Amino acid sequence: MRKISLLISILILSFNVSARQWKNIRIEVEGLYPPFSKSEPDGTVSGFEIDIAHALCTKMKAKCTLIKIDWDALIPSLLVHKGDAIMASMDITKQRKMKVAFSDKYLQIPASFVALKGTGYKGTNTFMKDKKIGVQRSSTMDLYVSENFPSAIIKRYNSVDEMYLDLKAARLNYILGNYIATKTGLLEKKGGNKFAFVGPKLSNPKWFGEGVGVVVRKGDKDLVIQFNAAIKAIRADGTYKKIQDHYFTFDAYSGKKQ
Repeated sequence: MRKISLLISILILSFNVSARQWKNIRIEVEGLYPPFSKSEPDGTVSGFEIDIAHALCTKMKAKCTLIKIDWDALIPSLLVHKGDAIMASMDITKQRKMKVAFSDKYLQIPASFVALKGTGYKGTNTFMKDKKIGVQRSSTMDLYVSENFPSAIIKRYNSVDEMYLDLKAARLNYILGNYIATKTGLLEKKGGNKFAFVGPKLSNPKWFGEGVGVVVRKGDKDLVIQFNAAIKAIRADGTYKKIQDHYFTFDAYSGKKQ
């Protein structure tokens, strides 16, 4: 315990010496991606990423305000200063790094295809010709399908709930989504037992990035440093694992079984 406390103290001291500390941070969240982020009847948001956000803010001794924003408006809103950071399961990719900056990763979950039980699957463009595939718009899944299956009919959605509804209504042959979000939001819900994962779990960094990080504007390097120190601190003192174990039975940081 003394070693952990010393490590945290060093991280915080290092941050204070090298960067300006943000005291008020507006964090953009989606609220439509359980178990990572979901909206409650009272208007609040809950979930793994929400708990991680609160833990990071505690370590940073910052007052954080969570702002719900639609997925495709998250980065545009950040760039016009409606928020200061994004925590919405956004993968760290080369394409996104052209527009924004990222903290170190705090989450990594593979992607997987889902289809009606008994549906065949081959990960080739020839097999996917004219197949209807659903993805969330501007996601890493969108990028993967667009580059690997150009002969497919790709349908893009603003929310995963809309995508799930179209799969259930047989308007899609496949969907590609975050493994855990799909398992929780579709397969474990009413009517979800008619569907199943098909094919391998996908995590190639070429398409799926280096994990999920906190998104900030490129000019806010101090804020990146602050989040990085806080991520290291909650992993060092056991806070991260406590939150993780409340939601998952695997290592959310690496995406692998514990």
